[in-house]
Amino acid sequence: MSETPLRKTALNATHRALKAKMVDFGGWDMPVEYSGLMAEHNAVRNGVGVFDVSHMGDIQLRGPGSLDAVQKLLMNDASKLQIGQAHYSAMLTPEGTFVDDVVLHKLSENDYLIVINAGTREKDVQWVRQTIGQMPSTHINDYSDMYTQIAIQGPRSIDVLQKLTDTDLSTIKNYWFTWGKVAGLYNVMIARTGYTGEDGFEIYIPSDEATSARVWQEIFAAGEEFGILPCGLGARNTLRLESSMALYGHEISDTINVFEANLGRYCKLDKESDFVGKSALQTIQNAGGPKRKLVGLEIVERGIARDGYPVTTLDGTVIGEVTSGSPSVTLKKNIALAYVPVKYTALDTEVAVTIRNQPVKAKVVPTPFYKRAKK
Repeated sequence: MSETPLRKTALNATHRALKAKMVDFGGWDMPVEYSGLMAEHNAVRNGVGVFDVSHMGDIQLRGPGSLDAVQKLLMNDASKLQIGQAHYSAMLTPEGTFVDDVVLHKLSENDYLIVINAGTREKDVQWVRQTIGQMPSTHINDYSDMYTQIAIQGPRSIDVLQKLTDTDLSTIKNYWFTWGKVAGLYNVMIARTGYTGEDGFEIYIPSDEATSARVWQEIFAAGEEFGILPCGLGARNTLRLESSMALYGHEISDTINVFEANLGRYCKLDKESDFVGKSALQTIQNAGGPKRKLVGLEIVERGIARDGYPVTTLDGTVIGEVTSGSPSVTLKKNIALAYVPVKYTALDTEVAVTIRNQPVKAKVVPTPFYKRAKK
């Protein structure tokens, strides 16, 4: 049997022309790095970096029943959203575990856009159709292949993008969006969102190759004075880990519930709508909460914790495992996220991570590991 060819974003040829190192990411041919992970990471923390995130999916729910559909489908309370506002949420299984985490945008009355993860696109679309397909007056459209999504991230991102648009970007608050003219394209969605822990914007443009390449080039011309760099999945991962943002298949999955993942603040059990997973989470809450929780670890001794490494007590009893781990480029220390029983979650609790068959001391520390300074 022949292997399924990798999917390509409209910017694939652009990445290859830039000599990006390409990898298979969830069935997509994506850049993992260009000039090097550390340089790209630091560009985002200190200046500006740009990511092609067109592999993400987009589902639109439209019609008089769309709010009811969103309220059943997602754990956050969409009734509180204003037009032009977005929020973090998740689709859950009946057990209160994750189908996927998403960002929901309210485009207008009775019109919502759900941005979903790349590796779960087909599953998510099927889940949406299965969950709300019978609800009246709601049209489900999979627009995943219609947009090139470019993320411009970092403290100088506003300076770069402002050169390319007449829209006053300073008026867009975090997790809000608007439409404007960008690089000569009309009606571009400009969202103040991202997955790096820094200020930044994500723009949605038509996904044809020529348009995508031209806009990409104009962004880099506008950012040249700020040391702008193209960034790959490697830096995207280290940036989100420092900021303790969940990644599907690591910190969240269909075997991990909302409370275990410390994402209860986005789960509105008090909203009237009976969303999928609500009753299971109420049962967990009434039974005293989860038995394990996600914690941040600082590796005290020499060693780098990697995904899947066992977490043990100091006497060697296995109590959990690392979900994500890496050196922190910004903090100059080795960090990790891991699930452990609740009794080991207090700050400064000493544990060990098994690295190359050797126990390496670690301690529980506050998350996020890194938080940008507020202006």
